[in-house]
Amino acid sequence: MIAIVDYGMGNLRSVEKAFLKVGVDARIVPDPKSVDDSSGVVLPGVGAFRDCVRNLTDANLTGAIVRAIEKGKPFLGICLGLQVLFSESEEFGVCKGLDVFRGKVVRFPEGELKVPHMGWNNAKIRNRPPILDGVPDESFFYFVHSFYVVPDDGDIVATTTEYGLEFTSMIWKDNVFATQFHPEKSQDLGLRILKGFGDFVRK
Repeated sequence: MIAIVDYGMGNLRSVEKAFLKVGVDARIVPDPKSVDDSSGVVLPGVGAFRDCVRNLTDANLTGAIVRAIEKGKPFLGICLGLQVLFSESEEFGVCKGLDVFRGKVVRFPEGELKVPHMGWNNAKIRNRPPILDGVPDESFFYFVHSFYVVPDDGDIVATTTEYGLEFTSMIWKDNVFATQFHPEKSQDLGLRILKGFGDFVRK
């Protein structure tokens, strides 16, 4: 069973339904023991970075997430679930993240482009992770975000996307995958990614 972490933020049901559609057993769980007992972990999320970290901490889920990653359990972060993996965010003042990866979360600069970045955009594959098997380079996915990650280690960057600048839209290192875009809202190719994660968990 894959645990979809419920910390009170994000449309968890849409993620659960998307996994169900591709035949992957993924269930919404609210407690650290269910995360510990799972075969894989999904951390979705929309909203503010600070609220996410606070809710995870209040629910005693932070340790379970970090333990899962350190033990090599397959992990998928989606949108805010990508951002909180990093050291800190500048959203509403500096806020510390889970520090799984060194780096910052920064806001798109003010300019001609609208913020938040919302809608369909393509992802250039820089380092193809196994969950992108069968996904063509430059495929389009659905984004909704005002902030993006800047990893210290460029080797973890799996895809990049252009929106006024080139930003990291997916990372991958070993058992950890995380996307800035929403696979559950990205139609067939997004579902292919979720199925790919399910296949990776089953290996």
